[in-house]
Amino acid sequence: MKPDPVVHYAISPHATFEMKQRGLSEETVRAVLSAPEQRLEVRPGRMVLQSRLAMDVPQRIYLVRVFVDMDRQPPEVVTVYRTSKVSKYWGEYR
Repeated sequence: MKPDPVVHYAISPHATFEMKQRGLSEETVRAVLSAPEQRLEVRPGRMVLQSRLAMDVPQRIYLVRVFVDMDRQPPEVVTVYRTSKVSKYWGEYR
């Protein structure tokens, strides 16, 4: 069963800065939030939503991890990054 999507959200200034630094678009963040493959609790109130996405040329699979504070309205994206180490983070908090 796929995790519930996060449709309404805010992006923190820190997350905006990190997205720019890491070359991740808001469209990529929106794609992960709207259809996450996994939703893992980091600590009470903070979740990481993550999905495997094909990126770059030539295409390569990355894990895009979006950290969201769910204990506020709207939920707030606090940081985001991508990693090629999919197996390291896949299901790590289960």
